[in-house]
Amino acid sequence: MTRQILIDNIVRQTTILIAQLATSGGVRSPLAQIADRVFLDLAHELDSQGISRTVSADMFGMALRSYRRRIRQLSESSTERGRSLWEAVLDFLSRGSLVTREEVLRRFHRDEEVLVKGVLNDLCESGLVFKLGTGKDTAYRAATADELAELRQRSEGLNELVWVLIYREGPIDEAELLRKTSLRPELLSACLTSLLASARVECDEQGRYACSSVVLPVGSAAGWEAGLFDHFQAVVKTMCARLRRGANGPREAESGGSTYTFAIWAGHPFEDEARSFLSEFRERLSKLRQDIKAHNNQNPRPNQYDRVTVYGGMCVTREEQEESEHDENEVDV
Repeated sequence: MTRQILIDNIVRQTTILIAQLATSGGVRSPLAQIADRVFLDLAHELDSQGISRTVSADMFGMALRSYRRRIRQLSESSTERGRSLWEAVLDFLSRGSLVTREEVLRRFHRDEEVLVKGVLNDLCESGLVFKLGTGKDTAYRAATADELAELRQRSEGLNELVWVLIYREGPIDEAELLRKTSLRPELLSACLTSLLASARVECDEQGRYACSSVVLPVGSAAGWEAGLFDHFQAVVKTMCARLRRGANGPREAESGGSTYTFAIWAGHPFEDEARSFLSEFRERLSKLRQDIKAHNNQNPRPNQYDRVTVYGGMCVTREEQEESEHDENEVDV
């Protein structure tokens, strides 16, 4: 019961974050396939942890046959086996001429109409497909390589997001990056070319990309998405390490986190100390990073080493008195 409550509330907080991301800055990002994506990613993660499909199906409250059918539906198009519906529709629209909605639905008649329309909407929202007309006269055309290149120039922060993903997941090849980013191959290739040219990433003989560091300036207009992703991923990895350690693990383990909440106000004797914590944290860790980097440049790295990820954040909200009387707390994991 306790674990179920934990899962329910983590899902709720994640949906709040997704909703904020989807609407920030006046943008309305497509969410049509998010439930399907979550189901498929959960199924794949359970599989990677060695959980049998019989057990996984039971965890989802589904019969094994229904579970397998659902995975097949989301993993590949019912019309074109071996390809996702997203890939198949995009390829169909890449013939160079306008394609009507009726033609698309007729071509993918074995797939659910609501899924096909959701894919079309996602492709248009992402800028990979152009939409003309309305209603029955609606027509589509995939963006050309030149148009995608121009789109990349306007997509501030995309290079940084791919850069962070390579840092956290590398060494990683282009095929796996395509799976993790859902970018059009031409668009991802352009990002990788830019990252290689600026020496932010390296590519080995096996075609795998990696990098030894990522530095995103505080307050920069471009790349805030990458910083947000990196922070969120660090928190998730820390919590997963804590779960693997178990409830009875040593309290002073190196992997974990602590959350502190204080109630302060104007003129409070500890106001400046509390408000300046984040800037002092950044200053201290930046110096430590520079010192470690200087040492590592002068000394060969062994075959096995530990990657220590430290994350920190601070949030200041205005509360009413009756809500903040008991705000001081300390929580460790």
